[in-house]
Amino acid sequence: MLKGIHPALSPELLKTLAEMGHGDEIVLADTHFPAHSLHKNVIRADGISIDILLEAITPLFEFDAYVDAPLLMMKAVEGDSLDPNVETRYLNAIESAVGFTPNLTCLERFDFYTRAKQAYAVVVSGEIAKYGNIIIKKGVTPIL
Repeated sequence: MLKGIHPALSPELLKTLAEMGHGDEIVLADTHFPAHSLHKNVIRADGISIDILLEAITPLFEFDAYVDAPLLMMKAVEGDSLDPNVETRYLNAIESAVGFTPNLTCLERFDFYTRAKQAYAVVVSGEIAKYGNIIIKKGVTPIL
């Protein structure tokens, strides 16, 4: 364990976040997501909800300022419904961690899968909310 590092961040996830460059994306996936069939670089975060992962990751992570929406979520399939509290919970976690919320847009299910295949990594969480997946696009980390 390291001082100042959220305990939800495993060494593997910290390494992955450090390896990512600007423009790279990471998927925080719910327990229903087909991570292993879509991607080779899968990190397990079983038992940890995505809002907790967002609270842990976002203080270490610069959002991409050169895109309209550095946050992407999956739209519900026609005829299905979303729990609006999921998006609210995620945005509140980010706001709590970094003091603002970047823009978010939603993608159709298969567009989301296509985007996930191109991501740097997929983190399978303990999130049980249906359509609880989110993609975060990393930006340029400012030099202090």
